[in-house]
Amino acid sequence: MQNTIFNIRNQEEFKQAALAVFKHQFKNNKVYRSFCDLLYIHPSDVTKVEEIPFLPIQFFKSRKVLSSLEEIEETFTSSGTTGSLTSKHFVTDINLYKESYLKGFAHFYGNIEDYVVLALLPNYLERNGSSLVYMVDDLIQKSNNTESGFYLDNIEELAKKLVELDKKGQKTLLIGVSFALLDLIEMQQFNLKNTIIMETGGMKGRRRELIRAELHQLLQSGFGVSEIHSEYGMTELLSQGYSNGNGVFDTPPWMKILTRDTEDALTIQQVEKTGGINVIDLANYNSCAFIATQDLGKVHQNGTFEIIGRFDNSDIRGCNLMVL
Repeated sequence: MQNTIFNIRNQEEFKQAALAVFKHQFKNNKVYRSFCDLLYIHPSDVTKVEEIPFLPIQFFKSRKVLSSLEEIEETFTSSGTTGSLTSKHFVTDINLYKESYLKGFAHFYGNIEDYVVLALLPNYLERNGSSLVYMVDDLIQKSNNTESGFYLDNIEELAKKLVELDKKGQKTLLIGVSFALLDLIEMQQFNLKNTIIMETGGMKGRRRELIRAELHQLLQSGFGVSEIHSEYGMTELLSQGYSNGNGVFDTPPWMKILTRDTEDALTIQQVEKTGGINVIDLANYNSCAFIATQDLGKVHQNGTFEIIGRFDNSDIRGCNLMVL
């Protein structure tokens, strides 16, 4: 199945792969099967991708969401405030994750070996179990460049490195959390010509929350670049969406975004309407590939999407049958 998933070439192949993954997870994932049973939905009734049930993302906080009996190789956890429940994504085949993020990166940005990868992810580095740190660490290794690396509190050193690499004409990727990137440009202004700035979101109480347009304007001005790239990923997924500007994201061929009606969680909407973001990530073969997130967004005609905000409360209305 891994071979099928990462070689999808068109919508029909995606549909066939998604229906096959749905059948596999209905049969092998106890949590997902119970959820489908409560909705009275069986694979024999499902002929379209839009008819597949999407598991509310909170289940990753309260249940062991697994479609495999294999040994767990990695456990990725979400960040959370003290005392709050965190999501746990149990990964039984770490190679699925590696293949997904490496092929996903290559799909949008080309060969990782062309880049120096610099990472400014302080709040992720300060805890264990971050899937983002796992991915970025591997991208740093795969870049095969001694200049690549993580930065924590040594932002003066990072500033110097950015200027040095840019002057040499070296293609560079700086991936960082929003508050740390803002700290960097407050310390020094840049005029970068060969560097991609990629934000992964996240103020996490360190700064006032900014709307995307305001954040990107500050970063564009501070780094001297015309576009700010973004990464859309989460603990519960093994694939990422990427934006090369304007907050419009695209997905690799094995990932798809749909939106659901905010008043009726089981109804999938037409494109260009704001709703709850549902993600199909076929790389999640051994957990759950069909997830109803707490993000609000809009899908465009060509399959690209935007994130507009988040649900205010922790319940995904009409879809929380088993969460408690």
